[in-house]
Amino acid sequence: MGILSNNITNSDQDLIANFHFPKSQKAIIIFTRNPVLGKCKTRLAKTIGDEAALKVYKHLLQHTANVVQKVNADRYVFYSENINTKDLWTEDSFNKKLQTGNDLGERMHNAFLDLLQSGYKKVIIIGSDLLDLNENVIEDGFGLLETNDVVIGPAIDGGYYLLGMKELHPAIFKNKAWGTETVREDTLADLKNNNVSLLKPLNDIDTFDDMKHYDQLKPLYKTHD
Repeated sequence: MGILSNNITNSDQDLIANFHFPKSQKAIIIFTRNPVLGKCKTRLAKTIGDEAALKVYKHLLQHTANVVQKVNADRYVFYSENINTKDLWTEDSFNKKLQTGNDLGERMHNAFLDLLQSGYKKVIIIGSDLLDLNENVIEDGFGLLETNDVVIGPAIDGGYYLLGMKELHPAIFKNKAWGTETVREDTLADLKNNNVSLLKPLNDIDTFDDMKHYDQLKPLYKTHD
């Protein structure tokens, strides 16, 4: 079942409110954690503290919002805990939904299923912790879907920062050790019979080592050796 039929309420009125008629053939999914002190960027917080980690994450969220607004596609923010009606994801630019599922794979599966069943021809999901992400990377991803079944943006840590497809491939969301260096390799193994194109590798920010070379982030935390 997709998100529309597996929401936090079974009210028909709520289901209709959460449906958005496609304005484009392309959709972007942004998966984000609600920016709550002590509950986001926990691995980073072990080095720079909860408050600094929250500042960094909010900076990354704003960067992601700025990038995605430059792409010609419908935009969907999927929140981890609850939908915020007044935040940086302005409702004139972003549709808002809630992630559903027991793990990351199931939540991504449900988000893709929701939008593909809504009529989109190309759907791409991105994370919200990449300072190196720009609109050209996302546009390249949509372009590669013209001649490929799946497009993947490899993350340097062994995962992926972008995943795009034209139809659902359920196997890639199952039996993965999410958050580990084997995710991309295992995903590609599931897609061995499909045409897959890879974008350029990018660095996502999970730890202090991932971010210490970004000068624009240094004012947000105390210097660490």
